[in-house]
Amino acid sequence: MASSPPNPNPNPIDSRVAKTSPIFINSDTFPLILTHESLIRHFQTNLPTLSSTITTPVRQNYTVSPPSSLLLMPSWSSSSSLPYMGVKLVTHFPQNSSMNLPGIHASYTLFSSITGQTLASMDGTVLTLYRTSSISGLASKILARDDSQVLIMIGAGALAPHLIKSHLAAKPGLKRVIIWNRTPQKARDLAETLSGDDQHKEITFESSDSLDEIIPIGDIISCATNSTVPLIKGKNLKPGTHLDLVGSFSREMRECDDAAIRRGRVFVDNEAAMEEAGELVGAFERGVMKKEEVGGKLVEVMNGEKTGRKSSTDITVFKSVGSGTVDLLAAQLLYETYVSK
Repeated sequence: MASSPPNPNPNPIDSRVAKTSPIFINSDTFPLILTHESLIRHFQTNLPTLSSTITTPVRQNYTVSPPSSLLLMPSWSSSSSLPYMGVKLVTHFPQNSSMNLPGIHASYTLFSSITGQTLASMDGTVLTLYRTSSISGLASKILARDDSQVLIMIGAGALAPHLIKSHLAAKPGLKRVIIWNRTPQKARDLAETLSGDDQHKEITFESSDSLDEIIPIGDIISCATNSTVPLIKGKNLKPGTHLDLVGSFSREMRECDDAAIRRGRVFVDNEAAMEEAGELVGAFERGVMKKEEVGGKLVEVMNGEKTGRKSSTDITVFKSVGSGTVDLLAAQLLYETYVSK
């Protein structure tokens, strides 16, 4: 009996990466196919198993003309269940504020790690908003108290509504959101906008002009600012608070004081936070805490390698600076959802 002919394609290409024409996913498409809840769930399912398969080199930062810069953030996976490579290109032009333009713009390109084909380009700015807020939401889900009812949002920029929605998705028991911003009208405008969202009719959205009044009542405090002066005073944190620090990404930036770091059990999204975040770098330099006293990375808590919240009175602090790992996982979910529609 004749033997069967050899398989001409012993390693068939995954249908997810066999596309011949790259697609473009614009900012308007994101909310149609992606929710903060679905991305939190995607991270919770895949970070523990796939993060170790993803290579993410240190981001490259080039000065274009001071103070403007170009950042390159590549990552790729060796897992067959994540057959992708991705690169995020970010421009930082702080002088844009004088022209009423955002200071940061980004684009993300997704490639097949099997064929090298370009699969998709997508709005990297919006991708960053979703992935950053959803990592904070995941940390809140794991570290914040389940009976949390009051969310304090410090900052009312582009990231703030995403953070609010992510924390609400992570902790359904939240009933009240109070927003503070250096420009009080921006906080009032955001509260009014969110109050008109049919998805959160049961939530009370309000604004406040006084940080000292609202910090002591927060169960979850999320901070997304460019502040170089500590806004959160540790002495004002009540026992059991979960503090989510998102804004700082350089040694000069700082959203909370040393007392907050000293009182809290600190967790990070990745090791870069201990080299880049002003709150932590400063705390190490001033002897407030040692690097080895950091409670661990979020994925280590998820894997049971490190212990998260130990009691209802613990103050937990989560500091994130972002990474190509979560960019790649977010792009995966967005791309696969898009092509399956």
